[in-house]
Amino acid sequence: MENATQAAEQVRVDAVIAKMNARLAAVAHQLTEAHQDTRQIEQSYGDATRVNITEIDDRMETNAAVQQQKMMVARAVENETILEHEQDRLARLVKDPYFGRIDIRDRDGQDTLYIGTGTFMDRDDQFLVYDWRAPIASIYYNGTLGPVSYQTPFGPEKTELLNKRQFMIQNGQITNMFDTNETVGDEILQAVLGEQTDDYMQNIVATIQKEQNDIIRDTAADVLVVQGVAGSGKTSAVLQRVAYLLYHARATLDADQMVLFSPNQLFANYISAVLPSLGEKNMRQATMYEFFAKRFAGLHVQTLFERFEQDLAGLPETTKKIRRFKESADYLDALRDYANTPGRVPYFIDIMLNGEIFFSAKTITKIYASQPAAATAANKFLDTKNTLIRRLKQRIKMATFEDWVQARIELLSDDQARAIIGDQQFATGDEEARYIAESVVADAFTPVYDAIYNDYFLDEYQEYQRFLQTVCAPDVDRSVWAAMAQAAAADLEAHHLRLEDAAPILYLRDTITGSGQNHQIQYVFIDEMQDYSMCQLRYLHHAFPKAKLTLLGDAKQDVFTSNYQPSDFIHEIEAVFTGMRVELINLNKSYRSTAPITNFGKALLPNNTHILAFNRDGEKPRLLTLTRAQAITGLTQLVNTLLRENHTVAILTKNRAAAEQLYTTLKIDTKTTLLTPKDHTMHTGCLILPVYLAKGLEFDAVIGWDVSASTYHDEADRDILYTLSSRALHQLILISIDAPSPLLTALPTDLYNSDPLPLMAP
Repeated sequence: MENATQAAEQVRVDAVIAKMNARLAAVAHQLTEAHQDTRQIEQSYGDATRVNITEIDDRMETNAAVQQQKMMVARAVENETILEHEQDRLARLVKDPYFGRIDIRDRDGQDTLYIGTGTFMDRDDQFLVYDWRAPIASIYYNGTLGPVSYQTPFGPEKTELLNKRQFMIQNGQITNMFDTNETVGDEILQAVLGEQTDDYMQNIVATIQKEQNDIIRDTAADVLVVQGVAGSGKTSAVLQRVAYLLYHARATLDADQMVLFSPNQLFANYISAVLPSLGEKNMRQATMYEFFAKRFAGLHVQTLFERFEQDLAGLPETTKKIRRFKESADYLDALRDYANTPGRVPYFIDIMLNGEIFFSAKTITKIYASQPAAATAANKFLDTKNTLIRRLKQRIKMATFEDWVQARIELLSDDQARAIIGDQQFATGDEEARYIAESVVADAFTPVYDAIYNDYFLDEYQEYQRFLQTVCAPDVDRSVWAAMAQAAAADLEAHHLRLEDAAPILYLRDTITGSGQNHQIQYVFIDEMQDYSMCQLRYLHHAFPKAKLTLLGDAKQDVFTSNYQPSDFIHEIEAVFTGMRVELINLNKSYRSTAPITNFGKALLPNNTHILAFNRDGEKPRLLTLTRAQAITGLTQLVNTLLRENHTVAILTKNRAAAEQLYTTLKIDTKTTLLTPKDHTMHTGCLILPVYLAKGLEFDAVIGWDVSASTYHDEADRDILYTLSSRALHQLILISIDAPSPLLTALPTDLYNSDPLPLMAP
């Protein structure tokens, strides 16, 4: 770009920043005044509430004044909130006001628009910066020079794109700029991708690609499936999608009506800065384990990590067949049909009070069995609850005359009695006494009401055991199935719940009780979808029935289930979400790693032609073979060398035990951090963690530890090695002890170097 052109653009940047600073100063002054106004109004509100209210006229006047003061307080607080939001937005923009420019020509003439992370207008209401989510900004991401169209709330609009210019601005100074006919030019991407990692994921609004933009702006699909190769930016695109949806449906959509299921808490924290950097509040986040654990109070629900570690010790073929059956969507259909079988009565238990039976299981069973035979299980259960509530109220009325009630009433102080009566008015003293007595009994019978309201009289675990006696996995002997059911029951007795039974038990309980659904959530996002069974995905749709879903993942990073489940299950999605509009978007270009690392990783996969490497050069991966005696010393030297030029050096092991053992023996110059499933925060420096915890994360340099023939030898290990390799941004070193994995030695030798420790200090 010519110096004169860049100088002219810098003049504009300076002018826009000056106006932003002026507006920031004005907002700061207005905020100070707003704070003072709010304090004065709150003081007036306090004075108003202290007015004499003994006379009826004074009381009415006081109530009117209080309501007026409440409205004034609310308006003052709202004004402060608006000013604070504007201040936050301007503070974000002032150092980097925009990143793109488009020149367009339509029927109204020629115009120039600048695109940034937020909108900024001058005093004449002229747009100096357009928000990247504005309809016309889609031209910047999707359009090439010439006639283009973009969607507006009123339908498609046509215009002509004359020029597209991209900027890199740091602290108010243009460091790079150029014109391009592409979505985002390679120059910008090369610069951004070549940077060192941070503790938190950054937003990608300046480098969004066309296919990512399609994900971000999709509002039609009920189920949006994003199948993306490692490093393709699928998670980043979905986070920008959240910001886009909040921007375009601000009147009807709030961040609290969205939920993201993350692979682990480490990843959840890693992405937590993206939405705030775009001026949006973070949505709800949970792991699948947290979702289950909250619904199974008192039980330890097996985590995906725990099951993976157990599977490494051996997974019999019969166990694989059973797990495939229990994790299928058809399994939930079988549960639904079982629960609604005519004549079937659920497994009820006694409702107890003070160690005595209040409503017996036999009584509850009779009530349920008396319901209309054609009714659903949920309707029968609801009618049973209502009947129990009516009978409870009758018992309360009957108990008011019992001696223990009168004894408790006599122990009440005057203040306690007045608290029970509240604002109630009674014609006679007997009515008041009866009301107090019923309140005392109702309070004593609260545990019974809670048991009815919370469905504690249903034993879903025993009911699930009953169900297991009615089915059997295909090609599995019934005696083996029965042994599995008995072992699962024994686990429950020990307060442990197997992962594959969690969603089915919840679904059975929900089907019987008609509960367990959240109708407020409008969007559900599921990251690493390949880690979820079809059964779990179906259950999440059941749990959030009004929500649109976005599923994202990579079938080739199936670390947890590739040893018993086919990796590519995209074709099953439509069957699971019958009647919903399913849209599939593929992201095939990997941007995270250098081209040599991406090409090395894809070579590990048998079907890899769809994976495209971004043209970013770098060193070839290295496969180093050490003796056991050399291993720790060699690794120590390597880490110390890599840390001189990298913020993060991750040592990835196959399992947790190997990570813990390595952590106790490795001694390096700087702090080393062992990351476990309980960790929430990323760190810089040397990190040691099992590869399954690294999913979704990225590091400047990655060391694959013990990639030996004895550690990685099965076909299922290909996905693990691919996931490990694809975590590296700039450097990848694989260390084997004695003999490398045959999965690695089978690769073309021109994809990697095997020179002995060339990066180590002498």
